[in-house]
Amino acid sequence: MIRLIVLSFLTMLLLSCQETAPAKRDVQQYNIDQFMDNESVGGSSFSHDQSKLLIGSNKTGIFNAYTIDLSSKKRTALTSSTDRTIRPLSYFPEDDRLLYISDNNGDEIDHIFLRNTDGTTQDLTPAEGAKAGFSGWADDGKSFFFISNERNPQFFDLYEITIDGFASKRIFENNDGKNVGGISRNKRYLALTQSVNTNDADLFLLDTQSGKEIKINESNAAHQIADFSVDNSTLYYTTDEGAEFQYLVAYDIANKTKETVLKKPWDIVYTYFSETGKYRVSGINQDGKTAIEILDTESNELLPAPDVGDKEITSVNISKAEDMMTLYAGGSNAPSDLFIYNFQSKEVSQLTNTLSESISKEDLVVGEVVRFKSYDGLEIPGILYKPHNASADTKVPGIIQVHGGPGGQTRLNYSSLYQFLVNHGYAVLCVNNRGSSGYGKTFYQMDDQKHGDVDLKDVIEGKNYLASMDYVDADKIGILGGSYGGYMTMRAMTHTPDEFQVGVNIFGVTNWLRTLKSIPPWWGSFKEALYLEMGDPNTADSTRLYDISPLFHADQVKNPVIVLQGSKDPRVLQVESDEMVEGMKANGVSVEYVLFPDEGHGFRKKENQIKGWSEIMTFLDTHLKKETVKG
Repeated sequence: MIRLIVLSFLTMLLLSCQETAPAKRDVQQYNIDQFMDNESVGGSSFSHDQSKLLIGSNKTGIFNAYTIDLSSKKRTALTSSTDRTIRPLSYFPEDDRLLYISDNNGDEIDHIFLRNTDGTTQDLTPAEGAKAGFSGWADDGKSFFFISNERNPQFFDLYEITIDGFASKRIFENNDGKNVGGISRNKRYLALTQSVNTNDADLFLLDTQSGKEIKINESNAAHQIADFSVDNSTLYYTTDEGAEFQYLVAYDIANKTKETVLKKPWDIVYTYFSETGKYRVSGINQDGKTAIEILDTESNELLPAPDVGDKEITSVNISKAEDMMTLYAGGSNAPSDLFIYNFQSKEVSQLTNTLSESISKEDLVVGEVVRFKSYDGLEIPGILYKPHNASADTKVPGIIQVHGGPGGQTRLNYSSLYQFLVNHGYAVLCVNNRGSSGYGKTFYQMDDQKHGDVDLKDVIEGKNYLASMDYVDADKIGILGGSYGGYMTMRAMTHTPDEFQVGVNIFGVTNWLRTLKSIPPWWGSFKEALYLEMGDPNTADSTRLYDISPLFHADQVKNPVIVLQGSKDPRVLQVESDEMVEGMKANGVSVEYVLFPDEGHGFRKKENQIKGWSEIMTFLDTHLKKETVKG
């Protein structure tokens, strides 16, 4: 009798498992044109009467400016560039003119442009070779601020330009590498930061009436300016002074006192106030994704998040009247869409549909935050993308992805490249090795002057972790990265040539001696800090920098490599990739080189992304996938 009960129980348990076990389903495979048919949108400036929004979109293949009518939801193109990326900044406070920023095909020499209502445009910062940046509108809407390195290529001065005649005047001359991070609404105070090293920055407050400048911080720590209070009495900033993570501090200007306002077990990456100070918005870097908090400063209560379904809100913009709010929401398996929220009615409306109509969201993969132990026991975070139909019976090749930086972080944002790879049967593990931001200042500093060593060991342990997955073919794992991640790719292919079967180098540093000497002039205020982290190429550090530079060890590469590079890249010069490719070819290695004459540090044009990602896929299918293992 007992045996019959046990058998009956086992039978029911088996049936239950059979009923709940997820069945394999057919996953449609999409080509790169379909993935790149996704739209990328950004910005959301309200017009003066709040009837329209100004946004940027790459729907045509390159970013242009558009307006969305909020009553009809109709979108209208305002610019029609076919070569230069246009990034909208803002509507004018009292009319429908607008500002946008643009460079020359990725050279990063940004200029600020005016677009009149009749469609004509004017370069408001025309100095040749000078880089400009928008610093916000004056409180009365009669002028705006911008920074420019026209006077000194190494440092950015602050200017104010009136909208009546567009005459500009310099209001802060930067002679010692201080950067303007905030301007009080009465224009009296400037908040300044000065880099000490890549981990620390000093914080200063300049009273433009008296000319007196005071240093606010008392010890070395990271400081970032958040906002001034509406009444100009308080400066808000974030710091990790005495803590692992950045927290929000209020500095009383008159009394010179400080008060901790908001603290989390993660970095607070920004805080700002709405027009009258009714709302305080904060963004928190919470384990690779952005968490938004909106505080009603009158009730001191957090507003409940608007309902955007299974998407996650990543940024918000509150209208001047404080009755509406735009928000972006997306995820690792969904490109960000723009929504608008009404504070009174609580109604949420979606304004964009950025995922291509030809792609089913169910076929995309949600990134999973994972952690693994490195060579010394340190826990390393990562984001894992597993193909839907990968299993122990159908093993797939793997890709280790390394972010840019140094000091960057791969986050739970949508990536057409990652989804393209996963959709075509590659498992992807994005490794946030030691030295990555977002996991505390101790973790962030762990690779200082140890680059190409401890960080590479983390990456290799990431490879071992990925190889331990029963659905991954451990003999078919490659490495991919851009910028600093491209360096890590080439460092792996030269220093540990047997670890990865292929390498994908996207504008990666290969000669640190050259790169550190040829950094763009506008990085002047940051150069010494970078040297403290990486090493100074003009000192005895040059020996170590030579040793860790892949270019000088090209003869060690054994396995196939593909290199992608933009000719106008001001950070990693084309010659870096030219010489690396020559060195590998001289060694008889299979090398492919994809050069884009109209791109810089990051590929912004869809046609180039399509070509680049297609070349990567063909390369991987040829040299890595070959034939997957069954069982």
